[in-house]
Formats: sequence, structure tokens, C-alpha cells
Amino acid sequence: MKNNLTIYNTLSRRKEKFEAINPPFVGMYVCGPTVYGDAHLGHARPAITFDLLFRYLKYLEYNVRYVRNITDVGHLVNDADEGEDKIAKKAKLDQVEPMEIVQKYTNNYHRNMDELNTLPPSIEPHASAHIIEQEAMAKQILKNGFAYEVNGSVYFDVEKYSQTNNYGKLSGRKLEDLQTNTRELAGQSEKKNPFDFALWKKAEPEHIMRWPSEWSNGFPGWHLECSVMSTKYLGDKFDIHGGGLDLQFPHHECEIAQSKAAKGEDAVKYWMHNNLITIEGQKMSKSLGNFITLDELFSGKHDKLEKAYNPMVVRFFILQAHYRSTLDFSNKALQASEKGLQRLFNGLETLKKLKPTAKSSIEINTLKEKCFKALNDDLNTPILIAHLFDGIKMINQINTDDETISKEDLKELQAFYKLMVFDILGFKVEKETAGSDEKFEQAVNLLLNIRLEAKKNKDFATSDKIRDELNKIGIIVKDKKDGFEWEIK
Repeated sequence: MKNNLTIYNTLSRRKEKFEAINPPFVGMYVCGPTVYGDAHLGHARPAITFDLLFRYLKYLEYNVRYVRNITDVGHLVNDADEGEDKIAKKAKLDQVEPMEIVQKYTNNYHRNMDELNTLPPSIEPHASAHIIEQEAMAKQILKNGFAYEVNGSVYFDVEKYSQTNNYGKLSGRKLEDLQTNTRELAGQSEKKNPFDFALWKKAEPEHIMRWPSEWSNGFPGWHLECSVMSTKYLGDKFDIHGGGLDLQFPHHECEIAQSKAAKGEDAVKYWMHNNLITIEGQKMSKSLGNFITLDELFSGKHDKLEKAYNPMVVRFFILQAHYRSTLDFSNKALQASEKGLQRLFNGLETLKKLKPTAKSSIEINTLKEKCFKALNDDLNTPILIAHLFDGIKMINQINTDDETISKEDLKELQAFYKLMVFDILGFKVEKETAGSDEKFEQAVNLLLNIRLEAKKNKDFATSDKIRDELNKIGIIVKDKKDGFEWEIK
């Protein structure tokens, strides 16, 4: 192994050293989207967080199987085992088949993930393709005495399970608090307790998406799909389960209970949750009018947006905060990320142009060690990025001849920044069109050559005017002994 990775173990609330079998195999399951609408800013954070982990584990030479599901059945509107299926409801509104909705928004989600430069998962199973397996797990839980059937629906018996197991160990909730703080709701009287959850629901006559079972024509409960698909593709016990913090309860808590009730042991070794994104201090919500899709972010077509933001700026914005921290969206924060990313890319352009000397006056191993230490410490990307910017200062000092670097060290530094910025952090340099970029560069160079000629002729008024006018539009000119350099700030 190249490094030891430390991740945050939510169950024990302490840092643990990640261990894998030899040959090294890591099974990682991440909750994907319910595909009934366009992907939004909230979808971007888990996608980028676990893309980073996927990339880094692969760099560490683990054999990673990354499974990310698509929820296309069973997720009801109020998340409480009642009401319409979210996808079926959207299908009725649009007057199309439910699977047309699934295909449309799955395609859109994949396009947005490509724009954010996230790697595709190893396997992307759909809930609707695993109905038989979900029925089988529900049947096993019934057989083991942790569920009950009533009127064609099957419910998990949380109180019975809690007699021998700790329901709530992931989220810190206690059954006594659930009993005190829940009340019987209309339409839920067939449950023994309001906090019991559906493993299988009998479909009402108007419910479009339904499958036959020994209990009824119905559909699986939302929580069941992840217990089934994770263990189907990763085994009864696997390494990492990830998702947004909003899924910790009840979704992931229910997963733990289902798997334990069916198989007799916990399925997951490490739980990882990314925190939420707020917008100007408020929870992102359609009702508040601050719900922003990724397409709106990339196009600028939303009342809350002052401009369009490049997908790589959004990626930088998410990675400059620790994945377990709340992240507040604002135009100011996005524009600061835009400047930060441009500064990083400018440093990489300078790194390409550095000229080596016989010896190095800088020491690059310390920089490398600090960067790996940050990654190994629970994927601490804000610290990693800060170290990379320290390295950019060093690069600029070499460029201005205040420091020197040998040919061997230069080659190593260039390879290291490629690894960190592109291979692990997952950024990519996007150009509008090669032709227009080339013409723009030629135009700026033409102006600066005219300025250089003016300086030689002691026409400092013209020289200063060209420099100042370029500065006004964001082009910074740097005079050098053998000519000039420029960058876009």
C-alpha cells in the first residue's frame, strides 16, 4: 500500500485505520438519486465526495467495487409509507409512463455527473430490477420474527428488533424517544407502531407501479432496496456505505436493522456521511424558492444566480470544505471558488513553463507528505488545497528566480500536481474552443509585444496604458528579464 487511509467511523464516533484484505478489495456502496426530477446542488456533494474517495482508493492500489443505486420505485412522497410514489406522481403530471420519467432523469443525472467529472460507478443497479431479491429479504425477515404482515403489507417490527438489538445506534436516537415523539397518523393504523416501516406495501388501485408477491400486488419499501442491492453486489459484509447526512435517519438506520434482522450481523463496517448544503444560511427547498438545479447553476438561469458557474468551479466549491462540514452556497462563495480555481490553474501553467537549474533550493518532499497526510486524515480536502496553494507560492518564487529547481525535482513536482489536481481531486481544464482561445492568446501577445517595443523606445505612456487597460479586464502582466508573462486573474 502506498499510504494508510483514515476514515471517519460514524458508529464509533472516532477515527479508525482502514484495513482491507489481501489481495486488497474494497466494497463501497453509495445511495444514488431518486430520479423524478433534475439533479440539484444537493446531489453534487455526495457524488463529488465519494468520487474523491473512489479515486484515492484506486490510487492506493485497492481493488474498488463502487456501487451506486438508482431509486426508481418505492420512494413515496411523504417518506412515511403513505402517499404516491414520487416517480409515479411525476409520470401522471407529465402524462407518460413511469419508466420514461426514470430514463429521462437518469440520463440528465449522468450528464450532470459527467460535467462535474465524476467517474462512473462500477455497478449502477436499479431498484425496479431487484424486486425478487427484495421480496426474498422481506420473507427472510418475516421468518426470523422481526416483521409482520397485515392486509397485504409487510412492516418491520422496530420494537421487537430493539429487544435484542440497538435500533438508533447510527443516528443516536433512542426507541423511547421515538415512542414519546410519534403519534398515530391517519392511514397508519394497520401498523403496530407509527415508527415501524414498510418492507412491502400493498398497492392501492390507483398505484401504477406494482408487482405480484405472496402478500399482495404491491411494491417494496424504500429502505429495502439498499440492503438488498449492496449485499448482492458486495457480499453480506462490506467495507463502506456512504450518502448524505439527511439519509442517516431513517433510511440508513432502517438499512442496518433490515440487514441484521435478515442475516444476523451488521453488513457495513464504515458509514460515511457528507453534510448538507444550505443556501444563504437556509435549507435548500423548493418552497423557499432557493432550489437550484445543476443545469441552472451551469447556465446561470435562476433568480438567485448572478452568473453561470463552470462545473469545475462547483467541484472546487464543494472540495474546499470538509465533507462533514455544512457548506453554505452563495454567489460570493462561488465567485471566491472561481478565483481560487483560476489561481490554481494559473500556477499549473507556470509550472509547465519553469526552467530547471543544476540544483534545487526548494524541498518538495515536505509538500508531498503534507498533502498525503491531509488526504489520509479523513479526506481533509480544505487542508490539502491549502498545501497545494503553498506549493503554488513556491512555483511562483521559482518563476521569478527567487528559488531554483533541478530537472529531476521539476519533473517530480509536475507529476505530483497532475496527480493531486487532476487524478485525485478530479479537476479538468475546460476550454471554450481551441480556435478562439488561440486567437485570444495571439491578440494579447501582440499587444504586449507592442508594449515591449514602446518600452524600448522609452514611450512609457503607451507602455503603461497597455498594461493598465489589460489589467482592467483582468489580465495581469508580469515583466521579466527576457520579456513578459501574463495571466487571467
